[in-house]
Amino acid sequence: MIRGIYTAVSGLITQEAKQDVVTNNLANANTIGYKTENLATKKFEDVLLSNYDKKVLGKNVKNNIGSISLGSKIDETLTYFSQGNIIDSDRETDFAINGRGFFTLQGENGRNYYTRDGKFNVDIQGYLVGSNGNRVLGENLSTGQREPIYVGNGKLSVDKEGNIAINNNVSHRFLMSDFENYNSLHKVGDNLYQGENPNFQGAFHIKQNALEASNVNVVNEMVNMMTVMRHFETNQKMIQMMDETLGKAANEVGALR
Repeated sequence: MIRGIYTAVSGLITQEAKQDVVTNNLANANTIGYKTENLATKKFEDVLLSNYDKKVLGKNVKNNIGSISLGSKIDETLTYFSQGNIIDSDRETDFAINGRGFFTLQGENGRNYYTRDGKFNVDIQGYLVGSNGNRVLGENLSTGQREPIYVGNGKLSVDKEGNIAINNNVSHRFLMSDFENYNSLHKVGDNLYQGENPNFQGAFHIKQNALEASNVNVVNEMVNMMTVMRHFETNQKMIQMMDETLGKAANEVGALR
């Protein structure tokens, strides 16, 4: 009975974590470039139950009853990198990626970050930056150097290959990063990812004056929310039932009348 309570409690913990993920997806349904998450769970290893009630030749011997699960546990959070819808905008510093890959941003610590959020701005120093202030990296077509993209007060235009022209003078190309295995990426907040060993050969097209919407399916997430709530309530009722049974066993069974 006690083991059953622990099993049901593990289910409550898992469902609560799932609800947090679903809630986060719904909260970011309108976040540019956001990718849906899902919580993967797995069960604890089954435990073999046995007793010594079986008798052979007058001796008690081990009798295997069967196995029992000790409940579920959180495995990992998976991110689905499917393409979001491309929506038009009226800003020349808005860019959408159609296909694979990520924009590459340079943090203040010198580390590179990756994002699908192409809602950029020009900072007071004239550099193209992401929504969090990190500078967008590009390849200097003259020197081959990878460096922050300087725009200044010039007219910005970008073709579908990511070539950047300032006042009709092509100077840089977006440094687009791609990864063989997207499961190696992990979120670090502000719609940014970190990853190791990027390559720069992604199959993509860049669209200016456009943004990639979140790939969250609100209807699916609402269904997931209701499913999580039903599972949570079921585990709650199981715990309540086992608690009442234990109470009767402790207070009523064998009591003298």
